[in-house]
Amino acid sequence: MSLALQSSSAAAPPGPRTLWRSALIALVFVVPAVVLRFSGADAPALVQLAVYGAAVVAASFVLAWAAEAAQVDVSGGLAIAVLALIAVLPEYAVDLYYAYTAGSNPEYVQYAAANMTGSNRLLLGLGWPLVVIVALYVATKATGRPVRALALEPGNRTELGFLLIAGLVAFVIPATGHIHLVLGLALIAWFGFYMYKLTRGGAEEPDLIGTAAAIGALPRRARRTVVVVLFVLAAGIILVSAKPFAESLVTSGSALGIDEFLLVQWLAPLASEAPEFIVAVLFASRGKGTAAIATLISSKINQWTLLVGSLPIAYLLGGGSASLVLDARQVEEVLLTATQTLMGIAILLTLRFHRWAAWALLALFAVQFPLTSTSGRLVLSGVYLVIALVVAFRYRRELLPTLRAPFRSDSDSEDDDDAGADDGAAAAVGAADGAR
Repeated sequence: MSLALQSSSAAAPPGPRTLWRSALIALVFVVPAVVLRFSGADAPALVQLAVYGAAVVAASFVLAWAAEAAQVDVSGGLAIAVLALIAVLPEYAVDLYYAYTAGSNPEYVQYAAANMTGSNRLLLGLGWPLVVIVALYVATKATGRPVRALALEPGNRTELGFLLIAGLVAFVIPATGHIHLVLGLALIAWFGFYMYKLTRGGAEEPDLIGTAAAIGALPRRARRTVVVVLFVLAAGIILVSAKPFAESLVTSGSALGIDEFLLVQWLAPLASEAPEFIVAVLFASRGKGTAAIATLISSKINQWTLLVGSLPIAYLLGGGSASLVLDARQVEEVLLTATQTLMGIAILLTLRFHRWAAWALLALFAVQFPLTSTSGRLVLSGVYLVIALVVAFRYRRELLPTLRAPFRSDSDSEDDDDAGADDGAAAAVGAADGAR
């Protein structure tokens, strides 16, 4: 929590002292993991879980600071995508370790699936609604009247289009019961196309806070040097900590009598994504709710494309086949994640994130924990799917533009953005009045 408070410090313009203080706090959590890993000491599983988990969280914050500051030198849309990607690198490291190990130890297949589905559902079921609820609370307090919807930018339809197509394709996984290498490569290619489209965007002045603002305020050469050094150091800490952290999750579950699948599914993603959630909520609390939710949407895209697509590759490199075969429980978890994704896309088709939708996502996310049976997961999947279909039918006029958005030329995008400027203004006014 100290790191989070440091990131949000805004009592005075941040300077070098803020950067040094943040670095020292991060070192407090990182050093024990490095010492434990290279000393060869044999610590209990729970101690390893705490030490390496703290190091992963600290490294995640360092990555978040560096990625945010890098926006000063990178175009706006691409900066958001890169920030979203880098922020979940710890999640990738843990999940790809499970997939790689599964190549020689089939028992680890379940953990790869657990980590992937947990991170995706945590992001959409908790991250998205939390940011929107905070943003709407801040807007209501500022305007003095109820604000019931957060308006997205017209350009955000491109992200929704990429996510919609990836979300539909992902149903191949529960339908076939495996993640094939060909599907993985297709998802990675789709992510590559997404990144290419974002490079076409122009540069924008980033809104930085806390430690990231202190880095961004440095002279250009010093700023770029610090960003690169932080990236390298954080990546090194993640590489050092990922394997023992992943293993300690499994062994700690056995020691505590907790289902290892559930521990891997929720604790690891929560640790690695905590900085991203905190930064997004901080932006929402400062009236930057649209930028915050855009970052989380981009995170969902890279998790549902690059992360999922990388699993069969890691599995193959680890000695497995070209197809990562899932058991019945894992198929149910992927189905649940896929239907949740469709609901998330459907409620954003009009580029408005309504308060009711945020609470619905949050409630359905909470409901899944007591529903531990096959029937419970299937029923919840059905609820997600029904809501998605009903909302999509209501907003069916927005479906085709959303599907076409990733393939629009730059000139088409500019025309649409110009045409949507008035709509965007109307959306903001509608949000302030309480969108219907």
